[in-house]
Amino acid sequence: MERRKRNLATEINPGNSFRTPEKRMSLARSPDSDISGWGIEETCRYLQEEGLGEWESVFKEHKIDGVALRYLKKEDLGEMGIKPLGDQLRILHSLGKLWHIEEGPQTNKVFNDPIHGHVELHPLLVRIIDTPQFQRLRNIKQLGGTYFVFPGASHNRFEHSIGVGYLAGQLVKALDERQPELLITRRDMLCVQIAGLCHDLGHGPFSHLFDAKFIPKARPNYAWKHEKASLDMFDHLVNKNHLKPLMEKHGLVLPEDLIFIKELITGPLDTNEDSQWAYRGRAKEKSFLYEIVANKRNGIDMDKWDYFARDCHNLGIQNNSDYRRYLKFARVCEADGQRLICTRDKEVGNLYDMFYTRNCLHKRAYQHRVGNIIETMITEAFLKADKHIQVQGSDGKMFTLSTAIDDMEAYTKLTDHVFEQILHSSNPKLAEAQQILQNILYRRLYKFVGQTQPKKSLKVTQEMLHAWEANLAKSIPQTGALAVTLLPEDFVVSVIQMDYGMKKENPIDNMRFYCKTDPTKAVKIRKHQVSKFLPAHFAEQLIRVYYKKMDDEGLVAAQKHFVQWCMNKDFIKPQDGDVIAPELTPLKQSWDCRQEETDDEDLPCKMTLFQD
Repeated sequence: MERRKRNLATEINPGNSFRTPEKRMSLARSPDSDISGWGIEETCRYLQEEGLGEWESVFKEHKIDGVALRYLKKEDLGEMGIKPLGDQLRILHSLGKLWHIEEGPQTNKVFNDPIHGHVELHPLLVRIIDTPQFQRLRNIKQLGGTYFVFPGASHNRFEHSIGVGYLAGQLVKALDERQPELLITRRDMLCVQIAGLCHDLGHGPFSHLFDAKFIPKARPNYAWKHEKASLDMFDHLVNKNHLKPLMEKHGLVLPEDLIFIKELITGPLDTNEDSQWAYRGRAKEKSFLYEIVANKRNGIDMDKWDYFARDCHNLGIQNNSDYRRYLKFARVCEADGQRLICTRDKEVGNLYDMFYTRNCLHKRAYQHRVGNIIETMITEAFLKADKHIQVQGSDGKMFTLSTAIDDMEAYTKLTDHVFEQILHSSNPKLAEAQQILQNILYRRLYKFVGQTQPKKSLKVTQEMLHAWEANLAKSIPQTGALAVTLLPEDFVVSVIQMDYGMKKENPIDNMRFYCKTDPTKAVKIRKHQVSKFLPAHFAEQLIRVYYKKMDDEGLVAAQKHFVQWCMNKDFIKPQDGDVIAPELTPLKQSWDCRQEETDDEDLPCKMTLFQD
């Protein structure tokens, strides 16, 4: 009996080492972890490493390479001449380890997320999270100044980024399980998850306030977006933390996969390249992977699915869309010369609900009139403080608030804390900026004057906004001058673009669907095929005017100037125009309707023939 035990131990653990059988069965690494690229020799080498060398000749005879490994079943092994059930199970067990992501699920880390539950992440993703460049996102509010209006909007870019990395992994794994013929590799899966995790690394203080409001005014001739900074910060994160060897250890191929990850975040890196396929990270056969993190085709991606669910949860707004159903029904079909992610035809309503949710979030929260003016005031404070904020970057060089984007070492140190840095500074040069921030805390905000819309969409520039502010000051009501004199600097004009993410286009027109009867054929579904209750237009512009001073008389005068200005510009009548300036609105014929208004604003109002 003892001899049999010793022989069994030797068979399980050659070389009489003390490794346990469980450790011996850990995944053997290969120079190329992209299994689909293996030839017959690489396959045979793996069999030898797994102690299955006795079947090497059988695999060579049947020319089993990396692609074929994925599809092997017990029946196939039996036809190849491997009859014993035990041998078949041993081979399938060893081959099955190839399709696990790296060392196996037991080494992954679990995060308890309030939106997605227990989120399991690959060790390489955890290593990226545990860097100063990623941890910085803990101190950048997801919704910027909206937190000053919605007390629950305290979540940050940190948890959103983890959520997108997780959802991106869920989608790519679902596609792989549903359609193994897509040949999605472990490298593909890992790159997609890293891209989801790192897509927002480039956000500045108060998120979109920084790249949409502050930088355009501080550096008007510099075309900069947070997506560009995300790529720069990703490169900085990898190099600063010496992650390339670790990435290679986990099976990534550099620099190809680094290019692929950055393309997943921002699209093609070489926009001037004259080619039918603009991407360099993956071939055209993998085109569907570019729709997971940042979908340039229709905007339906894991970034949106996460922030819709997360923002609704924290804002207390009902979420009408369900990303879980999207994951269940997503599959890849051939369409327009590419492989595209499609969903079931019956899910078209869920996608319209998704964009309706987006519109509701913008109207109720993202573009809340008080939140917008608070962000405008923060922007003004940042502009006044810009040259007086010093941030140390690479080689000890100093940068300002607006130039820190040129150096990732400096930009890493820039978070929402700059608000408190200005507020509590003893530098007298920051006095004006401090006063603006104190006004926000004491709720001494610019006053909302009114909102209108142009009848046709306008291309608005900073020069146009300044001209409008001057026109507002000059728009003395036709009924006579008021006692208060208004100046252009008393006004703030803000133009907000509301759409479904693709300007005037309907994003669902760029989505493809499949039917139950033929899941391989991609089809379009037009709006009129779905419901008559869907929107007729998918974009609108809102023009908002604010009054900077605190006096009530000036506010009343500003409101009347605003109504007169709307009349002069032939804008839509403000909703409260009849209340704030009842003596003015009858003076414009198209505003003096005594019957129900028509849908067409350009039609003249028809007066009733008889009146009570």
